[in-house]
Amino acid sequence: NRSLLAKAYKTIPSDKGLANFRSDEMKVSADDNDQNSYGFLENWDDASINTTNASFSWQFYYRVIYIANQVIENAGNIKSTDGAVVNQLVGEAYLLRAYMHFTLVNLHGEPYTLAGGPASKSIPLMKDTDLEKSRFRDIVSDVYAAILSDISEAKELINIDRWEPSFSYRFNKTSVDALESRVNLYMGKWQAALDAAQRVLATDYKLVDMNEELAVLPNHYTSSENIAASEAPISSNVQRGALAPVQFLTKYSENDLRLTKYFALEAEENGDRKSVKAGTDALKTTFRLGEFIITAAEAAAELGQVDLAKANLLELAKNRYTNEGYQAVQAQLKEMNNEELIDFIHDERARELAFEGHRWFDLRRTTRQQIIKVIDDVSYELKKDDPRYTIPIPRDATQANPNLSL
Repeated sequence: NRSLLAKAYKTIPSDKGLANFRSDEMKVSADDNDQNSYGFLENWDDASINTTNASFSWQFYYRVIYIANQVIENAGNIKSTDGAVVNQLVGEAYLLRAYMHFTLVNLHGEPYTLAGGPASKSIPLMKDTDLEKSRFRDIVSDVYAAILSDISEAKELINIDRWEPSFSYRFNKTSVDALESRVNLYMGKWQAALDAAQRVLATDYKLVDMNEELAVLPNHYTSSENIAASEAPISSNVQRGALAPVQFLTKYSENDLRLTKYFALEAEENGDRKSVKAGTDALKTTFRLGEFIITAAEAAAELGQVDLAKANLLELAKNRYTNEGYQAVQAQLKEMNNEELIDFIHDERARELAFEGHRWFDLRRTTRQQIIKVIDDVSYELKKDDPRYTIPIPRDATQANPNLSL
């Protein structure tokens, strides 16, 4: 059963990175092969039937869920003299099932925070191994309820505090709080998101100090921030075809160490840069500390707890900016009202988590802002609250199961 679950972890797709071509964070390189694979994502052309288009990995998510369901259903048959080992294994299966449903509903369901979103049809829940059962799309709120239920089950079972680096792809106790915090953030349930984030921050994980010359990237699997490195949010193919647009890079000040740590110094002629945060197995990441210090800040700000929000932001800034940059952030935060603070937090999240598969999801759950892209002198627009903030279920999935079109 452990080897079965290892196979499930290995099967987790990299679609979060693929989706980020739709955001303001990533653009497709001028290479013809990359344009043929990803160009339709960059300009939100979901009607494209080009056979070279990259596709979202619908079947692989459900393959992971199927394996998780096998482990859960056969929990009573697992032969072991150590109950804690069995509990850990089954708990990981619950959390893996929750995580796959969560990613799917954010790719192919309306945002929970959108008016009417919770009652809209999204993806089918799959909580058993019956391959003959007809599957229909469940509403967003039911999917989230199932996710939170699985997280509760995992919380009772997972008992490993931390895995050694070679097993860091496996979920541990802090992973449960991490997913609980992220899910509640996406639901706009600020107190629950803050409580879970603070439990993550109370552990002995430490922020990487980028002022140290030999500091590893915070999303490196060996970093002091790494909680779980279960997936490659951006595949090596996407990494090769992706650039950070100069407009996105302007979010970083010259005293922000992440500008040169996260992006290659060799800029494209127009100022675009390659990210160095993805493309190898060493840069797999699912949960890391930096995310949750920003989550705590955002949730606190939304709850009106301004001092707590600013304290978390300054703790991160101390490890991400030069001393001069830190002082500038400190002065900036002092002058901000709450609305300006929340805008700053959204931008800080974009800066911190760039090229880790978060930006498209964050835009969906927050402002769903207008995005305009000019590609080969042609202007394309994603309107504010555009329906294309939700990606259609892949065509091959609806052809295999016509119920998904209902």
